[in-house]
Amino acid sequence: MTTYDKIYIDGAWVPSDGSGTIDVFDSTNGEVIAQIPSGNAADVDRAVQAARAAFDSWSRTTPEERAKALTRIGEGLAARMDEIATVITREAGMPKWLSTLVQAGLPINSFNTAAQLAESYEYESQLGNSLVVREPVGVVGAITPWNYPLHQIAAKVAYAIAAGCTVVLKPSEVAPVDAFILAEVVDDAGLPAGVFNLVTGTGPEVGEAIAAHPGVDMVSFTGSTRAGKRVAEVASQTLKRVALELGGKSANVLLDDLDAAGFERAVRDGVGKAYLNSGQTCTALTRMLVPADRMADAERIAADEVATKYQPTDPFADGAMLGPLSSQAQVERVTGYIQKGIDEGAKLVTGGPERPEGLEQGYFVKPTVFSEVRNDMTIAQEEIFGPVLSIIAYQDEEDAARIANDSVYGLAGGVWSADPERAKAFARRIRTGQIEVNGGAFNPSAPFGGFKNSGYGREYGEHGFEEFLEVKSMQL
Repeated sequence: MTTYDKIYIDGAWVPSDGSGTIDVFDSTNGEVIAQIPSGNAADVDRAVQAARAAFDSWSRTTPEERAKALTRIGEGLAARMDEIATVITREAGMPKWLSTLVQAGLPINSFNTAAQLAESYEYESQLGNSLVVREPVGVVGAITPWNYPLHQIAAKVAYAIAAGCTVVLKPSEVAPVDAFILAEVVDDAGLPAGVFNLVTGTGPEVGEAIAAHPGVDMVSFTGSTRAGKRVAEVASQTLKRVALELGGKSANVLLDDLDAAGFERAVRDGVGKAYLNSGQTCTALTRMLVPADRMADAERIAADEVATKYQPTDPFADGAMLGPLSSQAQVERVTGYIQKGIDEGAKLVTGGPERPEGLEQGYFVKPTVFSEVRNDMTIAQEEIFGPVLSIIAYQDEEDAARIANDSVYGLAGGVWSADPERAKAFARRIRTGQIEVNGGAFNPSAPFGGFKNSGYGREYGEHGFEEFLEVKSMQL
């Protein structure tokens, strides 16, 4: 077990003002792998003061200086890539080979992309007799989740620092070890004191203190819709800027013009998109919409894909595709939803609420597929955050669009068609922040964020960079 007994404030490792500690558990066996400080509002206040003091000079550094610092951080993370992937596999459950690509690889990309943007971005433009200037928003409070812990940290920290802001980070207490690795890398990279600060603890204590602090100019939060609403409510008292990336219940629509081979490809791809990171993905395509007369085919193909490719196993095993969930609380949540689906009359195609055979240790659940799901069922409306797929029948394209949009969420989605133009036309009808067309790949430089209860604001690339900039007009 690793014990972290300090937090990172003003360029130094210092004791927390809080007296408690928080255990961090190994998703593969339930053992405690680390302990971290349970920080408090006094820690947040110290961190905010350090960030405020550093902001004046950091905001006036040249883009080239900021880019060099971010590049050094990216290099430092790259040097510890295997360690980061191993830690996050233990924290969150993603198969190790995939963690290397996603959980460790994408954060490095974010720091490098943010470095490039810092240098290439046009901060000034002329509009009539006005010079329109974009300036850093100030001190940013970043509150991040456990499912893609370092990736979500980098999406906020890298772009905020690139824009000239200073940061106070509260990582998830479920998966915080990667944040300590980042703080070590930042310290080694020689970032000026106070530009990056790390305070660990719970949401109700540390998260609330960040959202409420008058010295914080912006809060960027990723997590549940319930918690996001609370962040926005608390932040509103000091009228700070808020960016929220929240939950999703994304529809994956297979249009009726697909031939047998195209339909099979779409179903198999859709199972993978629902089960990525054991379904612990806010963009997971958890509602698969298929023509009513092809339900039997969809059930057969999905069941085969689960049986042959997505059986839960040790995430460090060769070829693992489905690891455990992140915590016992998640196991109870997911199995509760599976039982709810059965109770509400959905057809259980494969899986169920029982523990997978042969996996006595760790936070494992059975990969589950439901069919004959109505869109008003709980499993079709609420975010489950586990490997649970709902197959829903539709009558025609109008019905498919209606069902897809019949959700409080609007984060992601997918559409498949034999005609790419028809697919794009359908995609434009779906009220969601991003949508895959015929399996289009995730683009880490494209704007990411949601409509409706999935939040507001965008991350990644130029749109994510601009979230951390204010606009000023100079009348000349």
